[in-house]
Amino acid sequence: MRPTDEQYCLGVESTADDFGVGIATFKGEILANASSGYIPEEGGIHPREAARHHAEAADKVLEEAFQKTGIKPRNLSIIAFSQGPGLGPCLRTGATVARALASYLNIPLVGVNHSIAHIEIGKLATGAQDPVTLYVSGGNTMVTAYDCGKYRVFGETLDIALGNCLDVFAREAGLKHRKGLPLGAALEQLAAKGGKLVPLPYLVKGMDLSLSGLLTAATTALRNDSYKLEDLCYSLQENAFSMVTEVTERALAHTEKKEVLLTGGVAANKRLQSMLAVIAEEHDARFSVVPREFATDNGAMIAWTGVLAYTHGVITPIDESYVKLRWRVEKVDVPWLK
Repeated sequence: MRPTDEQYCLGVESTADDFGVGIATFKGEILANASSGYIPEEGGIHPREAARHHAEAADKVLEEAFQKTGIKPRNLSIIAFSQGPGLGPCLRTGATVARALASYLNIPLVGVNHSIAHIEIGKLATGAQDPVTLYVSGGNTMVTAYDCGKYRVFGETLDIALGNCLDVFAREAGLKHRKGLPLGAALEQLAAKGGKLVPLPYLVKGMDLSLSGLLTAATTALRNDSYKLEDLCYSLQENAFSMVTEVTERALAHTEKKEVLLTGGVAANKRLQSMLAVIAEEHDARFSVVPREFATDNGAMIAWTGVLAYTHGVITPIDESYVKLRWRVEKVDVPWLK
């Protein structure tokens, strides 16, 4: 049984295909990180179907989180939830759960920016203090760093996210979700068996990048059966990862920071990790990777970021807790870093 004189935050994550619940202490100890993922029968995420999954899974995931900690709902001090960015139906489902809990327990509610939460859980888990962060997932691809009270975007995708690019190609190639093995990991395994670099587009525009042309060219080559699947997977990874690494290195050179952090679902990819480790070493910077358990969308990152926000004066009134589908990181004050 946990001591009940400690303060706890429960975080609800529901931006896309995962419904997660995490519980963190105000001292930064992650006590629980439970989740349930929606896997479509075919194609990508269907927002309303994912939201239905979240609504059906909420009770079970909440119960699992409480069982792991040994604390009771009445011991919670605050409720945090992913307020955006994300898919509207999914965000609204999580927000409804969070509002209901905060209202019933009569405790404060804190809306959290999903992207910032990925950065903060990475910092907490690795000990990074002031990094240039590459955040890559199914819905986001950006390079950020803190400056003057906010996280600033130094580069980002102009179209699709890196994780989405890899997943779409993997589905086109007939790869399937397997238990414990997402599409991106299945593609990574095939890429490790490839070695021939197939000519594909490489599109970096200033500090931003474009991945849709790369995806189109790779899927076209796949349909034409022009190359071995292993070589196409290898080449797709090499081009996409080189693009995000180039932008990250430019941001590192510009900011002159001494840390590089890789976070988000694609952070688990070993090849991407190796590329970033090289540029970090060349700039005499420490390289860190978010642990796998916190790489994909999770409630723990929402809980911890909720703690940071609340302990620095941020509270979200119930009547202002509407979701923000396109809530950019540079629009969010981060008083805990000032």
